Amino acid sequence: MDGIDAALIDTDGERIAWLGAAATFPFDVATRRLLAQAVEDARGLNDREARPGALAAAERRITDLHADAVRALLVPLRLSTGDIDVVGFHGQTVIHRPEARLTVQIGLGAALAQALGVAVVADFRAADVAAGGEGAPLVPVFHAALAQRLALPRPLAILNIGGVSNVTVLAEAADPVACDTGPGNALIDDFVLARTGRPFDADGALAASGTVDEVAVAAALDHPFFRLPPPKSLDRNAFRDHVAARLRPERFSLADGAATLTAVTAASIAQIVRHLPAVPESWIVAGGGARNATLLRMLAGRLGRPVVAAEAVGWSSDALEAYAFGFLAVRALRGLPLTFPSTTRAPRPLTGGVVFPPGGVG
Repeated sequence: MDGIDAALIDTDGERIAWLGAAATFPFDVATRRLLAQAVEDARGLNDREARPGALAAAERRITDLHADAVRALLVPLRLSTGDIDVVGFHGQTVIHRPEARLTVQIGLGAALAQALGVAVVADFRAADVAAGGEGAPLVPVFHAALAQRLALPRPLAILNIGGVSNVTVLAEAADPVACDTGPGNALIDDFVLARTGRPFDADGALAASGTVDEVAVAAALDHPFFRLPPPKSLDRNAFRDHVAARLRPERFSLADGAATLTAVTAASIAQIVRHLPAVPESWIVAGGGARNATLLRMLAGRLGRPVVAAEAVGWSSDALEAYAFGFLAVRALRGLPLTFPSTTRAPRPLTGGVVFPPGGVG
C-alpha cells in the first residue's frame, strides 16, 4: 500500500542469470487514500470481476502508475520498453479469501501491455485459488532459485514482511515449505497512520521508544490461524477486527502501541516454527519490514536464531518481490509451475497467470 517496486531480471524461469536495476516509486497521499477506500469497498466482494465503489478508479490508477514505473526504471539505463521481453504485473490485492475461492488483485493487464507495447503476465493467483489452493505465497519457487547461490546451513528461512508476512523454508532434500505467517506491517502501519498521519513507523523508532504489553501480545496470538499448519494464507486485514477487540489499541500511548503491535508481528512469525519439520538455522528478511530495526531485533529474540536483512546476503529488501514476479512471469510464459502442494496446498504443481500480448488482447 506504500508504492510500486520495479526491477529488471534476466532469467529463463529456472535459473537466475542477473538481478538488474531496481527502483521504488512511492504512492502519493491521494493514491494511498484511493487504495484504502478500494480495499474497504472490496470487503463484501463475491464476484472477482466486479469493481464497486472506488475499485474501478483504483484499478485504472494502479495500471497507469505501473506503466510510469516501468518507463522510469528504464530511462536512466538508456533502455526502452523494446529491450524487455515481458512484464510481471502483480497488481494490488484488495481481497484474498481462498476459503471462498476468491482473490482479487486489481490491475488491467491488457491496458498495461498496450501502454508499454510489451507482453504482460498478470493475475498470478487466480488459477491456484480456483483449484483449491491458498493462492499465496507465490515466491517460494523464486526463493529456491535465488538461494542456490548461498552457502548457508539449511533449513534456511526466507521471510518477506509486507502487509502480510510470508515465509519460505528451504531444506537440503525436501520441497520448500511455505505459508503466510500472520500480520506483517499492516497492523503497525494502520496504527501509526491513524495516530500520526505518517504511513509507517520509520526504522521502528516509535516501537523502540515504547514498552511491549506481553499480555496483549498473547491475546493477539489467541487466534485459530496460528494453530493451523502450513500451507495457509490470509488477507491483509484479516486480523484488524480481532486486534481491535482483543488489544484495544486505542488505550495505548503512541510508543507503547507501536511497540506492542511490532511484538505481535514478531511473535506471530515465531509461532510458525512449531509447525515446521525442522527449526531454521537462520532467517533472511525482505520487504518493508526489513527496514524496521526494532522488528528485526524482536524477531531475533523470539526466534533465538540469526536474523538478517536481505542486504546482508547481497539481495535487495525492497526489490526482492519485484524480481520474483519477473521470474514468475517467465515461468508462466513457459508453462512451468508457480505453486505446489507444499507451498499453497495446490492439488498438484500448477502454472498460472494470464498472458497479455503487446497489443493488449489476452
